[in-house]
Amino acid sequence: MATAAQIAEMRRMCAEPTTATYSDVTLAAYIERYPLTDARGQEPYTWDVSTVPPSQLDNEAWVQTYDLHAAAADVWNEKAAALAHLYDFSADGGSYSRSQRVEQAQAQARYHLARRNLNTIRLTMADGPNAANFVINWPEPQT
Repeated sequence: MATAAQIAEMRRMCAEPTTATYSDVTLAAYIERYPLTDARGQEPYTWDVSTVPPSQLDNEAWVQTYDLHAAAADVWNEKAAALAHLYDFSADGGSYSRSQRVEQAQAQARYHLARRNLNTIRLTMADGPNAANFVINWPEPQT
């Protein structure tokens, strides 16, 4: 579960100082979408392979660590979508550039996406009778 300090940091990252738009519960849900391996190398969950299909179990040894930049990017993308209806116009001698709000939200989303943690997967070499049954991505035949 996301801590109060993590939620407060998310509020600063997303320019949401109050709970008017995003409650603490909502921000915690955004944060908890992106668990990370902790500093000791513990994964957030383990797999019980004795069941079919394998079931996911919480790792009690995991220290709650989350990718706040990935969560902040989600919030900023949501804000940009909410502002997408805004358009520029001129009226009564004035020019109104309301689309700048959308552009700024999109720029903040890109900023946080550029700072999110890298995602990696662990590959394991297959052994046994099906080890030779793999697909090679051959180039398409030229016609």
